[in-house]
Amino acid sequence: MSTHRYDYSLLAHNSFGLDVKTKEFVEYSSVDDLRSFLCDRDCDRPLFHIGGGNNLLFTKDYEGVILHSGIKGFEVTGIEGRSVLVRIGASEIWDNVVEKSVEAGYYGLENLSLIPSEVGAAAVQNIGAYGAEAKDFIDSVEVVDLESGECGSFSNKECNFAYRFSNFKGSWRGKYAVTYVTLRLSLDYKPNLTYRALAQVAEENMDALALRNKIIEIRESKLPDPKTLGNAGSFFMNPIVDASKFKELQSEYPDIPHYDAPNGVKIPAGWLIDKSGWRGRKLGNAGVYEKQALVLVNVGNAKPEDIVRLSNAVCDDVKKKFGIEIFPEVNWV
Repeated sequence: MSTHRYDYSLLAHNSFGLDVKTKEFVEYSSVDDLRSFLCDRDCDRPLFHIGGGNNLLFTKDYEGVILHSGIKGFEVTGIEGRSVLVRIGASEIWDNVVEKSVEAGYYGLENLSLIPSEVGAAAVQNIGAYGAEAKDFIDSVEVVDLESGECGSFSNKECNFAYRFSNFKGSWRGKYAVTYVTLRLSLDYKPNLTYRALAQVAEENMDALALRNKIIEIRESKLPDPKTLGNAGSFFMNPIVDASKFKELQSEYPDIPHYDAPNGVKIPAGWLIDKSGWRGRKLGNAGVYEKQALVLVNVGNAKPEDIVRLSNAVCDDVKKKFGIEIFPEVNWV
């Protein structure tokens, strides 16, 4: 069954806490509901599909239809050797899925604990943290074509996952609604401690639940709760520079944090922003979070243009100081 609302505030559907509106809001609870809506809808109005709104910046009111999935489900669909396949509804809360998986003895997602996202959006964005990404566990993604209403499925490879990217953000942008995501998890627990900072705080013989709790502890110490301080988590992607640029930076900043990347060296954007003097600073009703410079926050009654202005100012200053361009991870609408 679908829910329709008109001239609807999206305040509860974006973690920045921006009071923007949409002409029409539709939430569907099944694939059939979605297909029925698509068959009958007014095609003159543009569509935009959202998840939990945790990685969105609405830059103004939306003059079309916002779609949101209400599809639930957590179902084991197969066991292959020491792997288990779990089919999950797109509107399930990602962290609930991590918790349920650990409790069931399905391992791999521990490092992705407490990332604010719904499952469908997690696949679109290829969320990641502490040396793991959603793509490492996604087996397939089920979709509905928003133009034809046809159902389909894409393999992990077809989604073309990369750092904070999938085809859903690229050539398929706006074409599909994700309905279900099938994850391939392990029946054997093997902690992922490749992330340097995590390896330093990990305890000996730490089980999956203890690792999950440690991740949660770290995240809560660094990132503000959107319910109390509007934000979209990490606002910028970490830039990747070539070896020569990194050597140039390292000669001036010997302690610069860095990580090897397939096509260069990854520099934490938060460090660049901090060194550019932005951590804890405000610009109007938007600011850079005092505990983590990678996070932009709504310090109270911010409008979309406040966040946009702050983002542009931060990017400009990082470019001037380091000669490096940083780009938002957050999707602008």
